[in-house]
Amino acid sequence: MPIYKRGKKYWVDIATPSGERVRKSTGTEEKVKAQEYHDKLKHELWQVEKLNKVPDRSFEEMMNLVLQDSEGQATYETKLAYAEYFQLIFKGRKISTITSDEISNSLPVYSQMTKGKVSNATRNRYRSFIIRAFSLAHKMGWLMTSLYIPKMKEPKARVRWLLPDEAGELLSKISIQWMNDLVTIALMTGMRKSEILTLTWKNVDLVNRTAYITADNAKSGVARSIPLNDDAVSVLSRMYDERISNWVFSTKNGTRRTNYYREHYDKAKKDAGIVNFTFHDLRHTWASWHAQSGTPLMVLKEMGGWETLEMVQKYAHFSGQHLTKYSSNVTISTQSNSEARKKPHLTLLTG
Repeated sequence: MPIYKRGKKYWVDIATPSGERVRKSTGTEEKVKAQEYHDKLKHELWQVEKLNKVPDRSFEEMMNLVLQDSEGQATYETKLAYAEYFQLIFKGRKISTITSDEISNSLPVYSQMTKGKVSNATRNRYRSFIIRAFSLAHKMGWLMTSLYIPKMKEPKARVRWLLPDEAGELLSKISIQWMNDLVTIALMTGMRKSEILTLTWKNVDLVNRTAYITADNAKSGVARSIPLNDDAVSVLSRMYDERISNWVFSTKNGTRRTNYYREHYDKAKKDAGIVNFTFHDLRHTWASWHAQSGTPLMVLKEMGGWETLEMVQKYAHFSGQHLTKYSSNVTISTQSNSEARKKPHLTLLTG
């Protein structure tokens, strides 16, 4: 079927002259407009393949393409903001006329909200978004080649974590109960703040000691299960008995809490003598403890919802305690014994 409905919007399924199938959303809920889109796309695909003609696409069309590709992702709203930013600069332009230099020079230097200078990491996120847009346009046959935009140098990833005693001291200084529970759950599960605050009781299974992060609440856009240890189960069991809504962390009115009390958290850190430590560092702490206790990195990757093993590798190097058992493999005595075993022996034979 060349035109079909998927959810509320129509999609097209087109075969190119060479037999390759192209399936994509039309972006409309109206069948007449979907048919027009189908006919136009089919004609362009024929021109591209038979006449080697590159379709002349607008920047707006490319933004629609990359946003359709991002639908359902947890970072969709952020990408929408990126698209709006670039639209202000390239609106009305044909993508074939936009150069790599123009893109590099268009990356933000100052924040629109704070007016302060943005970091290279932030500029690189804008860069990744626009590169993805041009890459999709290239794959669609809208461009002969994709653009190259050099990545800006970023400082090495900052990772801050606490020792167990420090974590205990921090918790002892957090007097507001729900805040104490929030920090405990973060330390015991490694969930991100947004994942904890969007958690509902229907996604918490205390019997099987598991919590479930839905795809729409996961940063990666991929659902995952969270194993709960004894401390997490203890805290959640008490909270369940005291619940007043389906939100695990709710206000007294039963609405979802959207953030933590930053001032109270900062005061607790100060009272505990902890500096240079953010709420997200609770996740770093959880991951570091696991790595130091011997949890395989592939298992840790799955538990924490990271997309690549590289993102997890950094947690394996913060403490040498988990490597101590291997240190005795190399000593003067073991090397001497090893050399003695390797030394050739001569046997005198008498006739």
